[in-house]
Amino acid sequence: MNYYNEIKNILIDNDIGRKVREYKSNQKDLESYYNVGKLLVEAQGGEERAKYGDGLIKEYSKRLTTELGKGYSTRNLKYMRNFYLLAKGQPLAAQFKNINMTWSNVCEILNLSNIEEMKYYLNLSNKLCLTKLELRTKIKSKEYNRLPAEVKEKLKSNELVSTSEKVPSPVVLQGLKVGSKLTEKMVQIWIDENPMKFCNALGEGYIYAGSQYKIKIGSNYNYIDVLLFNVIDMNYVVVEIKVTELKKEHIGQIETYMNYVDVNLKKDFHNKTTGILLVRENNKWLIKYINNDGIMVRKYITSDERVSEYLGGLK
Repeated sequence: MNYYNEIKNILIDNDIGRKVREYKSNQKDLESYYNVGKLLVEAQGGEERAKYGDGLIKEYSKRLTTELGKGYSTRNLKYMRNFYLLAKGQPLAAQFKNINMTWSNVCEILNLSNIEEMKYYLNLSNKLCLTKLELRTKIKSKEYNRLPAEVKEKLKSNELVSTSEKVPSPVVLQGLKVGSKLTEKMVQIWIDENPMKFCNALGEGYIYAGSQYKIKIGSNYNYIDVLLFNVIDMNYVVVEIKVTELKKEHIGQIETYMNYVDVNLKKDFHNKTTGILLVRENNKWLIKYINNDGIMVRKYITSDERVSEYLGGLK
């Protein structure tokens, strides 16, 4: 078999087909690059030798670039080879089988080394139709690493995980810069000016319903810091922001607001309201005794703080 000509013919066929394909173009791309990767591994003498030898790929890249044009760099051919090696069998075969995402997004994920992390971003990118920039931002912010340990275990075991459980810790308020001292008003202003960015920082499916949401309890008016709705879980989400460590009165406050929303705003077809307490420091002793599974306590950081400093011992 002339491996070079086989690879060249597949790529020519793919380039011609791309001009007339629309929605299914991504799957055709992945199928073509999978087959190229397979042939590259065979041409290099099998999987073990393919891991170490790049001379043949460099040669093919030079010839393909000369004859077909851009898009066949040594790096891109290596991506195709690695894509085949990961997608041909366990543990990522199931994730790659029915995906519909761009090749550029697949390449972003192929740069990762942790299999569970790859699975997470594959599912996320496919489910939310993320652009390359959106996916790269999530990876760069270490979203998977910021998931609570128990959520990672559930994902690894293919257990059902609610959207509220997947709120990362710390939540990164990208773009919020702090001078000398952070105040709740500063955070509130940033959220008012960046509602979509705030929703994306929390995870999937959040829609902004309002900030300083006015409610009346008895003869007193109260204000919910941020009220959201989650279209995946089909429920309201009460968000309270604190610039201190978690305190017991914070728990009572958000639980009261959640109950109010359930009684006065929730429709019959909505699920029970959940709450997210954003604090500067967790208090593991208080968290231990929260008996409402609908309350999520998460730390948050600003653009002035580095995500890497908060990774490792997250709860």
